[in-house]
Amino acid sequence: MTQTAQHLTVSAKEAICEALNQCVAETAVTTMLAQNFHWNVTGMAFGPLHDLFQKIYEDHFTAQDDLAERVKALGGHAEGQLAAMLKRSKVAEHDGHATAQQMVEALAHAQETVAATLAGTAAVAEEHGDLLTQDLAIGRGQTHEKFAWLLRAYLG
Repeated sequence: MTQTAQHLTVSAKEAICEALNQCVAETAVTTMLAQNFHWNVTGMAFGPLHDLFQKIYEDHFTAQDDLAERVKALGGHAEGQLAAMLKRSKVAEHDGHATAQQMVEALAHAQETVAATLAGTAAVAEEHGDLLTQDLAIGRGQTHEKFAWLLRAYLG
């Protein structure tokens, strides 16, 4: 049965908000990873990678807000502490000292990780009949999979 936010049970809202906060954390860490690589990339592919990394972090910055606002729409608390996000995230931060290829590999892996987390969030939302969160998670997951594909294309 499809539920609107006000008709979901308290336990459903808690489960969905927990999953969404995981997405927010991983998206935030991946945002910073892309921005860090944007600042530090060098080499023959500097121009296109610099531009792609910027496109990624700009997309992800907006996505963090969309995900966090869904948490709030469900009556939850959107976690916003960087230390907590780093602790929670399955995506690790990076110091930016890497070759362009290593940056692409790390960011592609991060995209795949976030896409998997979003797929899990879509499943939690579906289980509770929250089609709006499910749709948000699926759409975001597709975006991360596309970025992963674009990054892997650089690796040949």
